[in-house]
Amino acid sequence: MHREPDDHAASRRYTGQPAGQRTAQPTRAAAAAFVGTTIEWYDFYIYATASALIFGKLFFPGSDPFFATLASFGTFAVGFFARPFGGLVFGHLGDRIGRKKALVATLAIMGVGTVGIGFLPTYASAGTWAPVLLVLLRVAQGIAIGGEWGGAVLMASEHAPQGKRTFFASFAQLGSPAGLILSLLAFRAVASMDKDAFLDWGWRLPFLASALLLVVGLLIRAGVDESPEFSALKAQRRVAALPVAEVLRDAWRTVLLCLGANVIGVAGAWFVNTFMLNYTTQTLGLDRSLILDCLFVVAFIQLFTQLGSGWFAQRIGTGRFLKSAAGLAMLSPYPMFALVSTGRPVAIVVGIALAVMCMSSSYAVMAGFMSTAFPVRVRYSAISLSYQVCAALAGGLTPLIGAVLAHRYPGAWWPLAVFYSWLAGISLVCIGTLERRKRGAAHGVAEAA
Repeated sequence: MHREPDDHAASRRYTGQPAGQRTAQPTRAAAAAFVGTTIEWYDFYIYATASALIFGKLFFPGSDPFFATLASFGTFAVGFFARPFGGLVFGHLGDRIGRKKALVATLAIMGVGTVGIGFLPTYASAGTWAPVLLVLLRVAQGIAIGGEWGGAVLMASEHAPQGKRTFFASFAQLGSPAGLILSLLAFRAVASMDKDAFLDWGWRLPFLASALLLVVGLLIRAGVDESPEFSALKAQRRVAALPVAEVLRDAWRTVLLCLGANVIGVAGAWFVNTFMLNYTTQTLGLDRSLILDCLFVVAFIQLFTQLGSGWFAQRIGTGRFLKSAAGLAMLSPYPMFALVSTGRPVAIVVGIALAVMCMSSSYAVMAGFMSTAFPVRVRYSAISLSYQVCAALAGGLTPLIGAVLAHRYPGAWWPLAVFYSWLAGISLVCIGTLERRKRGAAHGVAEAA
């Protein structure tokens, strides 16, 4: 049976607290990571859903539907392009002053951005100011999620008991399907409204509901202590002065490989949950409520797949597990499109679930895999930079590229399937290379010892 190395056990023993309180912290940290990222992803997903369904009509009217869709997806992509900036800023703060303080700030920024969108005037009442304000608040969302992810992963993984880093880190990743479930519930509730009421004020309700979630998230995070690994580093006065500069100088190759390894987990999620929503309703002409219901069922499948993946990968080895998931992801879009094209609800769920299970397996385990690739002193900055640049490129552009391919090849799904396979292939190559580098580094340490 495989057990992952636990290189930082000594630093995790440093907490300055009674033993009973230390015992409860790993569970609290994992729960806080899950709840916090659920709230952040809820905010991000309701924007994604709205950009696929209604933002083109509300903020970019009077143009061809195809170009209105592109404009709407363009504002969606803006949030992704802001994510690396958030990763850099909060990665620096997390490596300098602490993971916990950075996470409280990101949650507050996300809440303000999301609730603000709920109060926005539309183009009909504010003209060009409406899309401008939409973009600005979308940037705030991007900055917040860019800083959130790395800190949530590290709070869970650096609090983890010995030998369970991958499993505990996966709880931060569970926020994505959980946030998706909440966002779909919210939009499913308002999508059944009268069309005029939905376009007038109903779409705002999911955004305004974020205010309540924000309060819940802040209260839960208040009960979690700072990461013991960071606390030990700070006590030893070994905190990096300029962590981002140190990463770019010493570990830029690893950053690029981690970026590539994340591609299918990041791009695949937005391909399935955002582009497919638009593709099925506009290209295939399927009912909006039907697709939302199908994605809702698939989101539960994703949630349980990710939970099981973190546990299973911990036992057989993360590298081996990730390569298998990426390889299967390369094959998954072909049955997905064939089944979705039938228009039958069960076939749609099965087809999308096949792709999502492969994609989300990689996504669940990648956090723990990356967290062991960098030293503690620069880890927040390094994993944030890797993941958020990937999100900007692969996540932000994927719905746009999908929309262009669907427009360029009307009635043909194979170009979309090939595009998805290409994304998974990038991850497979980078995961394999990272695993070889890790083995080489471990072998070098063993020989030196």
